[in-house]
Amino acid sequence: MSLTPGADLMAGPPPTHLPADPAAELLASGEAPSAVVRRLPASPLAWATFAEQARDESADDVTVYAYARVGYHRSLDLLRRNGWKGHGPVPWEHEPNRGFLRCLALLAVAARAIGEVEEWERCAAFLRDSSPAAAAELLGE
Repeated sequence: MSLTPGADLMAGPPPTHLPADPAAELLASGEAPSAVVRRLPASPLAWATFAEQARDESADDVTVYAYARVGYHRSLDLLRRNGWKGHGPVPWEHEPNRGFLRCLALLAVAARAIGEVEEWERCAAFLRDSSPAAAAELLGE
């Protein structure tokens, strides 16, 4: 094994930066989240916005949980396609990452609301590990 001189052997994986989400433009133009989800079902941002809309309209917590869970799983697929190895930073500061981070936070909060304590704890920790700034913004930590 060859090492680069000065390499930090203790450094973690590099931050993951997702590509621009085409749903952003559609949502910004006022298209309904449910319509955007139908057009772009792989979009974390579309699912996050759909889940937030459901929450804001006082939908059942199980509905919010379901929308956030779909967005979370679609996000994991997208993260992996973009080099993520199952851990490491996903910075809030990179706008295209926010769909994933919002889905993860919504999933955590909805899990807590329906009594899934282990899921709440796991998702909240995953959010903190992925982006402390997102945890501060989305969970108020």
